[in-house]
Amino acid sequence: MARQKTEHFSYISVPSKIIPFHHSLQFKSLKSSPVQTIQFSTSPKLFVLLLFFLLFLTFQLGIHLPFSPVPCSPLFSNVASSRQSIHIWQRVNVSSNVSNEFWEQPNGMAYRPCLEFSEEYRLQSVVMAANKRKYLLVVASGGLNQQKLEIVDAVVIARILGAALVVPILQVNPIWGDESEFSDIFDFEHFRKVLADDVQFVSSLPSTHIMARIVTDKQIPFLKSPQQIRSRYLKRFNREGVLLLRGLNNKLSKDLPKDLQKLRCKVAFQALKFTAPIREFGNKLAARMRSRGPYVALHLRVEKDVWIRTGCLPGLSPESDKIIQVQRKLHPELLTGRSNMSSHERKIAGQCPLTALEVSRLLKALGAQSNTIIFWAGGKPFGGPEALQPLTSEFPNFYNKEDLALPGELTLFENKSSILAAIDYIVCEQSDVFMPSHGGNMGHLLQGSRAFAGHKKFISPNKRQMIPYFLDPTLTESEFNRILKSLHENSLGQPELKIDGARRDVTAYPVPECMCNDTDTRSTV
Repeated sequence: MARQKTEHFSYISVPSKIIPFHHSLQFKSLKSSPVQTIQFSTSPKLFVLLLFFLLFLTFQLGIHLPFSPVPCSPLFSNVASSRQSIHIWQRVNVSSNVSNEFWEQPNGMAYRPCLEFSEEYRLQSVVMAANKRKYLLVVASGGLNQQKLEIVDAVVIARILGAALVVPILQVNPIWGDESEFSDIFDFEHFRKVLADDVQFVSSLPSTHIMARIVTDKQIPFLKSPQQIRSRYLKRFNREGVLLLRGLNNKLSKDLPKDLQKLRCKVAFQALKFTAPIREFGNKLAARMRSRGPYVALHLRVEKDVWIRTGCLPGLSPESDKIIQVQRKLHPELLTGRSNMSSHERKIAGQCPLTALEVSRLLKALGAQSNTIIFWAGGKPFGGPEALQPLTSEFPNFYNKEDLALPGELTLFENKSSILAAIDYIVCEQSDVFMPSHGGNMGHLLQGSRAFAGHKKFISPNKRQMIPYFLDPTLTESEFNRILKSLHENSLGQPELKIDGARRDVTAYPVPECMCNDTDTRSTV
C-alpha cells in the first residue's frame, strides 16, 4: 500500500519571558567585568565577526540561534487564545498520526475514469439532437442522495426514449419539509453543458406541449432493459409527447449496456455539481477540518427514524428501546425488510446501524489513535449527545458542521435539509478516510465518487461477520482488534472488479465499466 503523502507542520510557541528579545544582542553576567561583558555598541567590527561566526555555525552544524531574526515573530508572542493553543496541540500531536497505517490509502491499481462512448452511441446523439417532440418529466423523491440517484436514472431513461428531459422536480419531503428546487442545489448550466452530447434539456415544457395529455406512470415496475422501457412507454409517448414518471427509486436495472452504464457515471460524478454557494461553504468547512490535520469522516445513522425503519434497537437504555418499539408498532408501514425478524436477529444478520460504541471500537481496531480528527455527518442522534459519548470520550477531536461554522454562517441554510446534506457530502468527500455506520444512499454515492477520484480510502464495515465478535465478552482487546483488522483487509476502498452475473450499481462500483488502467486500451476523459 502506498503511504499517504501529506505535508503537516508543527508549531511550538516559546514564551517571551524565557527568551527576552532585548537580551538577544547583549550577553552580561550579573557582575560587570571587562572579560565577561561584550559591548557591541562600542565594537561594531567584533559584533559583525561574532554574528558571522554564529551564522556559520547555524548553517554548517544545524545549530539554532536563540533569537528570532524577525522582531514581530509569533514565537515571542506571550498572548495566545485558548483556541489557538488547542490548534497548536493538535498540530504537534496529529503529525505523529500521519505515519500510522490507518491513514494509508488503498492500492488503486492505477484505475482512472474512462468514459469514451461507442460510435453507435455518438451517432444516436446526432439524431436525438434534431428530435425535440418528446419531453420527459420526472419527480425525484426522498432525501438529497436518493434524489441524485433518481436524477441519474431519469437521464438514462430520457436517453433510451430519445426524449428531452425537463429540469427534474424535487418533491417536498414530508419529514424534512425542504422546498428547494433543482437549481437551488445543483448547477443547472453545468449539468446541461456536461450532458449536451447525451440528452437535451429544457427548463420547462414548451408552449406546444403545455396542454398535451400527459402519460403518467405512478406504479413503475422494475425496468430490466432498454427494450422493456421502450415497449412500456414509447407508443403512447410518441402519440402524446409528454411522459411523467414518479417513484423511480431503484426501479431501473443496474445491469445495462456499457454505454448507458458510462452515462450513469457521467451524470453522477461529473454532471451533478452543487451550486457555487454550496461548494464554497462546503469547501470552507473542509479547509477548517484540513487545518487540523488529516481527518476521518463518519456518516452516523443513529437518528430516531433510522432505528424505527431498520427494526433495530439503539441499546442506550430499556426506556429508549421501548420508545422505538412503541413507535414501530404505531407506524408498521415504516419498517423496511422482513418484519418477522427480531431486532437481535437483524443485528446478527448485519442489518442494523453501528452504535457509537461499535464505531469507536472498530476505528481503534483499524488503527485510529485517540487524537484522530473526526468529522461526523448525520441528523440529530436519538438520545442526544449522550448517544455519541462512547465516540467523543475516545476521540475528543470530534466535529460536525455546527461546530465548524462561525456564528451566523448556517443561518442562510435553516430549514434547508437538502442543502445541509450537500454541505456534509462535500466535507466527507474531501476527507482522508470515510466510513458509514450503515448502508444508505449517501454512503453509496460517496463510495462511487471516492473510487472515481482514485480510490480514496473508504471503510465498508463488515457487519455480518464482525458483530458476533462484538458480542463475545471473552475476547481480549488485542485479540478483538486483530480479528477486526483481518476482516477488513479487503474492505478499505480497493478497486472491486465485477463478478460475472453480479448486479452492482456503477454509481457505487465504477470499475470496470467507467474506469480503466494501463492494461486497458480504452481512452480516458
